[in-house]
This record gives sequence, structure tokens and C-alpha cells, in this order.
Amino acid sequence: MNKQNDVLDIKKIRKTSWLDILWQWEIILLFIFIMIIIINSNLSPYFLDYTNLMNTTFNFMEKAIIALPMIFVIICGDIDISVASTIALSSVFMGMASHAGVSTAGLVAIGLFSGSAAGFLNGFIITKFGIPAIAVTLGSMSLFRGIAYVILGDKAFTKYPPSFAYFGQEYIGNTMIPFELILFFILAIIFGIILHKTTMGRKVFAIGNNSTAARFSGIPVNKIRLIIFTVTGLCSGLASILLTSRIGSTRPNIASGWELEIITTVVLGGVAITGGKGNVFGVIISIFIIGFLKFGMGLINVPGKVMNIIIGLLLILAIMLPQLLERLKPKNSFSNVKK
Repeated sequence: MNKQNDVLDIKKIRKTSWLDILWQWEIILLFIFIMIIIINSNLSPYFLDYTNLMNTTFNFMEKAIIALPMIFVIICGDIDISVASTIALSSVFMGMASHAGVSTAGLVAIGLFSGSAAGFLNGFIITKFGIPAIAVTLGSMSLFRGIAYVILGDKAFTKYPPSFAYFGQEYIGNTMIPFELILFFILAIIFGIILHKTTMGRKVFAIGNNSTAARFSGIPVNKIRLIIFTVTGLCSGLASILLTSRIGSTRPNIASGWELEIITTVVLGGVAITGGKGNVFGVIISIFIIGFLKFGMGLINVPGKVMNIIIGLLLILAIMLPQLLERLKPKNSFSNVKK
């Protein structure tokens, strides 16, 4: 009788473990991604063209690069809605420097430094004065964008060195693989290793789950948060370099509205908006889901305003659906089965 029960338990374990795997958010995202590919390829014969797919990544790689540090920000229980304004500010500084005759290397340094400085300012105010991140970055969003408008007004910087165009327009060697795409995957690997394989990553999760307990356990909470906001600013500066290089000009409204899409991407990727949960792999999938979804909609001439509505709905869905799935998850999970 005991042997028969053991056999039944083993079968139950196998069944529930497979259900747990299939119920993971990343697996669901993969299914959604495949469905988007199938639907878009049926709606337009141009969707699965290799050249088109590679070229469309130019349109969302800058956002993807900022999404990587945003994973850390949101897991910590914070948020940064100033990233698009940081792009504008860095681009304006690069435009001013370019008009003064600064070389490509100098422009890259200015873009990275100005982005890092903006991120450091956010992190310093948040950690030094204990002000919620959403309040600080809401203020800096207006501040940075306002500075860009004061400097440029309705004008634009368009004079950039020819070599500067490489970062946002060129491909690797003789291939059709964009430089931006390779750069993103390199950064994704680095951020993934840091989050999932290092002590730093474990501390980030600890802060997001309970910052008070993390502080009492000896984790330098404010120092880590300051580093994360600074790195987010750095990546915003990098995105500014790529975007400015790609479009070849600087205007004060550059990257307007990107905050919503970047946060949507991260939350859709399975990062809990309340903090303490998430992974890089899910966010990578969500980046391509949103990017290819917009590409497919563009091929069938869906208006931009409708795309914005869909992105907003995705954000709501991304917040609600994981919680709903958690409630619907099979009760007899692997951990609950008798050994």
C-alpha cells in the first residue's frame, strides 16, 4: 500500500512540477512573443523579412538599454521617471559641445558624464533626505526637460562629426546586425550576471523585499540605491548618445514619453512594481514583444495614438496579470507534495 502511495506521489510531483514550469511568467511571455510573430507575419508579408527585423531594432534599443538598470530600480522598490528628460539634457550638452568643435570621443564622454551626474543627483536627494523616488524624479523630470527647452527653445543642434553617426546608424562589420543590438546584449549579460549571480544582486532583492530588515542585517541600503540611480543615469546618457547619433540632431522634446514605455517594458517582463521580484530574462522578452508589436502595427498603418493606448493597456495588464496568475496557480505545487 505504501509503495502504491509512493508511486502516486511521484506522479503528482511530476505533474505539479511541469505545471509550475508552464505557469512561470517568462514562459507565458515566450508564448505571447511567438503569437505576435505568427499574427504579424500573417497580417503583413514584410514582417519576417530579416533586414526589416534587424532595422526595426534601431527603434527600441535605446529604451531597452535604459530598461536594464530600471530593473534594479524597481526591484529595490523605487522608480525613476526622469530617464527621458536625462536623455534630452545629455543630448543638449553634446549638441553644445559639438557646435564648439568637440570631437566624437569628447561627445561620448560628455554624454556619459552628464547622464551619470543627473542620475547621481536623483540618488543623492533620495537617499540623503529620505524623499520618495517618485517625487524626486518627477521634479527632476521637469527640471532636466526645462533646462533643455531654456537652452534650445524651438531651435535644434544639427552639427555633429560624421564619425559620431556610427553609434546609432551602423552595423557590425559586413553584417546586417546593428551595433546597438550587440551593445544591448552585452549589457544584458552583464546586468543579468550582476542581478542573479552576485552578492550585489542578492542585496538588491533584499532591499526590495524589506529595506528595514536589509538595513539591520548590515546591507548599505542607501549606498546601493545611490549606485543604482547613478548607473540608471549613466545608461540614460548612453541611450542619449545612441539616439542623438541615430537621428543626427538634438531638440528639447527628444525622447518625450519614453518613461511610460520603459517602465511598461520592465513591469511586463515580470518585475513586481512593488519591488523584491523580477529577472533580466523576462524583461528581454518583453522588450522584443513591445518592439515587434509596434513594428507590426506600423506595417498595417495603425496610428501612433492608438499604439500609445495599447502600451498603456499593456502596463495595466502587466501589473494585474501576474497577481491574477498567482491566485490561479495550482495549489499542489512541488513544495507542498508529501515526500
